Amino acid sequence: MSSKLESLKQHTLIVADTGDIDAIRTLQPVDATTNPSLLLKAAEQESYNPLLNRVITEAARSADPVAEACDRFAVAVGSDIIKLIPGRISTEVDARLSFDRPATLKKAFELVERYESVGVTRDRVLIKIASTWEGIQAAAELERAGIQCNLTLLFSFAQAKACADAGVFLISPFVGRIYDWYKKQEGRDFSGLDDPGVQSVARIYRYYKQHLYNTVVMGASFRNIGQIEALTGCDRLTISPALLQSLKEEDGVLAPSPLLHAGQIDDRDVLNEERFRWQHNEDAMATEKLAEGIRAFAADQVKLEKLIAARIKSGV
Repeated sequence: MSSKLESLKQHTLIVADTGDIDAIRTLQPVDATTNPSLLLKAAEQESYNPLLNRVITEAARSADPVAEACDRFAVAVGSDIIKLIPGRISTEVDARLSFDRPATLKKAFELVERYESVGVTRDRVLIKIASTWEGIQAAAELERAGIQCNLTLLFSFAQAKACADAGVFLISPFVGRIYDWYKKQEGRDFSGLDDPGVQSVARIYRYYKQHLYNTVVMGASFRNIGQIEALTGCDRLTISPALLQSLKEEDGVLAPSPLLHAGQIDDRDVLNEERFRWQHNEDAMATEKLAEGIRAFAADQVKLEKLIAARIKSGV
């Protein structure tokens, strides 16, 4: 009998949620995705010292060597990952720009240009942007310019509707963080098809397929393999190395989840800014988790900058 990982691959495209080169080499996903937290974790590993020292040296003569080194490090990690996968790498725009459309656009173009300067074409890159109204509108412009996007920190149905109408390439609804919120609020656990995070992704998936949107649904932020199994058949799932390894070690046959094809189907609803903000605001979980996620990614970006600044100061 094949492993659950091999079975899952028959129904869903697997994306590695990591910047760990060794894990990607071992688990062989199609795509990979990083974020400021994963880049910080990589920068703290001794194995990344040569790469980190190289980008610090390259950035030394720039007007802002710390910011320059951070961008170079993100692209360098992404470029190394691209060599190991057949698909794409997602690289995130600074979370502190989440409410600044022009600045998000500028940073996205800069990241793509950096990739192209080291031989990675834009069709191998997805620009990750937080699913704020400003971020979604920036993504719409980037898509029209031929730069495809991964809209992250997505928790509400309003965010999903706005992303689809903006024509973004891919969304990453956060299963585990939704699960965390409801588990804390209701004081009980959830599993399988009853998991609120799983149900949220399934509702979005049904809405997209029913109304013929091309936007890819990629479930993210999993807490256990039960959540992954319950979303078998989703377009894509981005999974941590630990959970990928668990799936690899367990034998079993996975079938497409019935929740993806049966249940509530919502009427098509095109949102303007005012209606988007109101509908998103009405979802307490989504409002809290989006703000929390932006703060957490911004904090890890600051930590990475401090780590690099300390290395520059010490002359490393």
